[in-house]
Amino acid sequence: MKKKCVILVLIIAILGLGIYLFTQNKEEPREEKKETVEVKKEPEVKTSKLSLVMVGDALLHSSVYKDGYKDGVYNFTSQLEYIKPIIQDYDLAFYNQESILGGTELGLSDYPTFNSPWEFGDAMVDAGFNMVSLANNHTMDRGEKAILNSCEYWKNKDVLASGSYCSKEDSETVQIREKNGIKYTLLAYTYGTNGISVPQGKDYLVNLYSDEKAKSDIKKVRDKVDLLMVSMHWGTEYRTEPTEEQKRQAEYLSSLGVDIIIGTHPHVIQPITYIDDTLVIYSLGNFISAQSTNNDYNTMVELMTSIDVIKEEKDGEVTIKLENLNNELLFNYYKKGSRWTDFKVIPFSQMNSSYNSDYQRLYNKYSAVVKMYNANIPINPLPEA
Repeated sequence: MKKKCVILVLIIAILGLGIYLFTQNKEEPREEKKETVEVKKEPEVKTSKLSLVMVGDALLHSSVYKDGYKDGVYNFTSQLEYIKPIIQDYDLAFYNQESILGGTELGLSDYPTFNSPWEFGDAMVDAGFNMVSLANNHTMDRGEKAILNSCEYWKNKDVLASGSYCSKEDSETVQIREKNGIKYTLLAYTYGTNGISVPQGKDYLVNLYSDEKAKSDIKKVRDKVDLLMVSMHWGTEYRTEPTEEQKRQAEYLSSLGVDIIIGTHPHVIQPITYIDDTLVIYSLGNFISAQSTNNDYNTMVELMTSIDVIKEEKDGEVTIKLENLNNELLFNYYKKGSRWTDFKVIPFSQMNSSYNSDYQRLYNKYSAVVKMYNANIPINPLPEA
């Protein structure tokens, strides 16, 4: 019996040793080597945006400024009541001050040699306009004194005023502004001054266009700004299609790297198109005036154009894109009688028959002019009846 117990103990010991040796010799599972994949990070893109809106000529006939004269003062805010809420939504807002703001000191005047009150400028600035072209065929209407008064007015406003100056130094100073991280400038030119001579040695009083001057001015500023706009007072009055010279100049300015060409002077709407990456607005028409309708309200139906300027910065490279182009037809309304009164600029999106019973036909007609060269140009629709 004792012998059997010894044998059993030996068997158990041998089994235990075998199990121990087996577990010790068993290889631990090898960890799989994970390959490290280097993920390249895409360069960060920094995006900035600037919103811009543009309207045409402010041409203050006597009916317009008399309508703004109430209780012994000039106040034009009621004329802009439908426009102001729209303009204030934009970072930049442009218009052409067709009749010079020489102020009441000189005596206000009408066609053919205009002079307008400073208070109209106050209303435009209050509405949100912060870019203005001063170069047009009426700049010299009341001579150097009116231009000096105009300079005095605009220098005290937070407005980029371009095209007319009071010294050679001012005319040669590159005006660069910045908004939302985007640097911009506005150059402005006119084809002429209605035959009124610019004083010798004082070319700075008004920018007369030439290819050479435009090229020189653009060369000074093109690599210093992200957005370059050029206001062109050009073309033929009351003509809805651009002249061949307008088209040639637009091609030329595009070749120099201009981003947006803003056309004024014809007093009527002309088409919008693109030349390569340049947005070309051949004519915005009037903004406010008392011009009698030349033909089927063509001086009273106007254009307001807006666009977003997108700046993308990636790996030190800057790209500028123009996006979200939109247009709104405007109507320069006023009451006719022994005295024309109650001037207002009304967007067609707020039009009804009380302003013009034929507004739907006018909308279709002048929308077609805007789209003459590009059927894809967008225009805000009429309100639902």
